[in-house]
This record gives sequence, C-alpha cells and structure tokens, in this order.
Amino acid sequence: MSPPPARTVYRTDGGRTCPRCGWPAKDCRCSATLAADEPIPDRIVAKLRIEKGGRGGKTVTIVDGLPKNAGFLTALAGELKRACGTGGTATESTVELQGDHRERLRPLLAARGWSVKG
Repeated sequence: MSPPPARTVYRTDGGRTCPRCGWPAKDCRCSATLAADEPIPDRIVAKLRIEKGGRGGKTVTIVDGLPKNAGFLTALAGELKRACGTGGTATESTVELQGDHRERLRPLLAARGWSVKG
C-alpha cells in the first residue's frame, strides 16, 4: 500500500483521514509512532490536583507527572481505584479518579518511593 500522492481534501468512500499523513484514520502511520511507550524512570514526581471545570461541577482528582506508558498507567489506575473505592480512568499521561482523594493517595504513592506534590 503506497501513501496517497497528495493531501486528500474530500473523500466519499474512506471516511476520516489523518490530517498529518493523509492515510485513512484506521490505518494511520503517524499515530503508531506517537503512541510509543516511554520507559518508567527510577524517580517519579507525582503531582496531585483536583479539577471541577468542564465536568458538570463534579470533583476529579488528577495524578499528573507520570510517564506516558499505557500499560503502567492502566495498572496504576486500577490499583488506585481499588484503594479509593471509586471510579476513574487512565489518560495519556495522567490518572483521573472521581472525587477528592488527595489525602488517601499521598501515602499510597509515597509507599511506592515516589515524591508527591500537591
């Protein structure tokens, strides 16, 4: 399969195309290189914060400053959700937990040997 000769402006049969490489979104070549996992560093500085904006007034605890490693973030999110007894998700480089759980998360993250700010 060869790359398209020029940037596709309009296409009726293929659906969405990637704006960077021009390939169909399901076969995009550039997204695979962007999603590469970072190695997990020896020293992690986790930053805790809460957000309410854009969430219908609901409070969400964000654990930021984590490496962009999908497997690591998914496992960490599962562990933290079980420890806090709440729902949440792992995003590109953060873990989001429903509710304000900063006080409960500080000792959990410090027990892993991480520095905790916020």
